[in-house]
Amino acid sequence: MLDLTNKSTAFSESKTLQCGEKLLSLSQPAVMGILNITPDSFYDGGRYNGLESHISHAARMISEGAAIIDLGAVSSRPGAEEVSQNEEKQRLVPVLRELVKRFPDTIFSVDTYRSEIAKAAVENGAFIINDISGGDMDAGMFPVMAGLNAAYIFMHMKGIPSTMQVNPVYEDVTSEVHDYLSQKLSLLKSYGVQHVAADPGFGFGKTIRLNYTLLNHLHKFTDLGVPLLVGLSRKSMIYRLLNILPDEALNGTAVIQTIALLQGADILRVHDVKEAVEAIRLVHEYRQAGK
Repeated sequence: MLDLTNKSTAFSESKTLQCGEKLLSLSQPAVMGILNITPDSFYDGGRYNGLESHISHAARMISEGAAIIDLGAVSSRPGAEEVSQNEEKQRLVPVLRELVKRFPDTIFSVDTYRSEIAKAAVENGAFIINDISGGDMDAGMFPVMAGLNAAYIFMHMKGIPSTMQVNPVYEDVTSEVHDYLSQKLSLLKSYGVQHVAADPGFGFGKTIRLNYTLLNHLHKFTDLGVPLLVGLSRKSMIYRLLNILPDEALNGTAVIQTIALLQGADILRVHDVKEAVEAIRLVHEYRQAGK
């Protein structure tokens, strides 16, 4: 159970993530704004169409306080169909190039599990690769990342997007996810990939109850010694539990993200930047008042 009097998960005064040429301070948690350039993402797929729409959306998230903009050109929603590497690249590169040109001070991340896309992304201005498969879907990812000037976020996922929600079973979800991330961290270090963050993968091969078990024990992942990213925004663990639609899940998202912050999350990956920034500010004030 979360102990609100326990300051062991308080915000770090020195934690950082080196993202290529840019240093991301995590003395307070950072917000990663989601920019889906896909027609079929679970919440906003198809909502923002065309280059100017993507630029406008990114500009708004940056103005609201997003430190990172995470571009995804392939949907990873449960049951999502696979998109070819060529299609992913064609969707991604023109948008990324234009965003980097227009917002040179922003850190851009690319959500991909393909090593060739990761390489192309960094060559076109991305400073983070956000891999939902933790290298499991492309054996070339770790060797490629070792040669790139970029940070790497590795996530736990049970199965693949098209099958991950088909009766996922664990003996102990917290220990199994922790062990997986710990092993991946050791493997990354053996390749010489040093600038990394870990993501326990809420909603990726976990039932609603398993997601909440993981959330309840999120503080245990801080001992990995790397920044902790969580993606909870408008997910089914919120809207299905409340019997509402993703469009109606903003309040629930804010509640769950606040719990994650109290448990030690360093980066919130979100659709709604303004509300996430407000949650971080409020939790910071709460912690300061307890010193």
